[in-house]
Amino acid sequence: MKPEIYLTCMFDFVREAGALALAYISDSSPGLKSDQTIITRADREISALCRQKLAAFLNDPTHILVDEEDPQMGKYLDQSLLGKAKFIWSVDPIDGTRIYANRMPTFGISLGLLKDLKPWLGVVYFPVLDELFFCNGSEAFFVSRPFTSKEQKTKIVPIDEPIGPQSIFFCNDTFFQKFNWGDRDFHIMIHACAVLNLCWPSIGRGMGCFLRSHLWDFAGSWPIMRAAGLSFRSVKTGKCLEQIDVSLFEMGQKSWELKEYYLVSSERNYPIIKSKIIGI
Repeated sequence: MKPEIYLTCMFDFVREAGALALAYISDSSPGLKSDQTIITRADREISALCRQKLAAFLNDPTHILVDEEDPQMGKYLDQSLLGKAKFIWSVDPIDGTRIYANRMPTFGISLGLLKDLKPWLGVVYFPVLDELFFCNGSEAFFVSRPFTSKEQKTKIVPIDEPIGPQSIFFCNDTFFQKFNWGDRDFHIMIHACAVLNLCWPSIGRGMGCFLRSHLWDFAGSWPIMRAAGLSFRSVKTGKCLEQIDVSLFEMGQKSWELKEYYLVSSERNYPIIKSKIIGI
């Protein structure tokens, strides 16, 4: 199938998912999962919506779905099984759930489609911010006021801004458990939303980000940030993450969480940003 067939379904999903998120945000019924992370009514209903929207694709055994809210998603963490899957969908119904549960605007809904284990299509929607990012397999775009008559679409192109006093770098909310930041001029910011940390640098909002996340946290953003000339690089080795390999992920309760910390940036800025991180 052409990418447009998949993208139409993806856009339809995030549009409806965004409406659900907005409908429940004032009373999201938050609770705790077994791993002590937050889950809301919106997480559950958007997860179910995704399975409904993708049902026709998932009936094909060459398609699988890795869903954050699926208690059985660990069964797919098998290289032989993944090798048989032409397409891997991965959804994060609400990324930044704690933010969402506190009625704050910087949460996102993410759906990615990997092809032959590599990033291909991605759609990330920020309903309150009224912004959407997507990649059609060859190009990526930033959309303001999506799904309205005032929609404006801008092509995302490679950027490599030099680091200066105004520059911002995004870190995850566990950064200071192991690392520290060694520069008073080049500042860090913590949003606790992986998809925002990944998408914003693709349009020049920040120089990149530092993360150790799950597949669903970055599957939708991955092809978008690549279109902006940004890459996942291991903080330890500098090696780029190019495709899915089960050896890169944790098993068991932390299934689909990357084992290593990664730095997302342009090639030029990678060593500069890495030099500011204390504790590597």
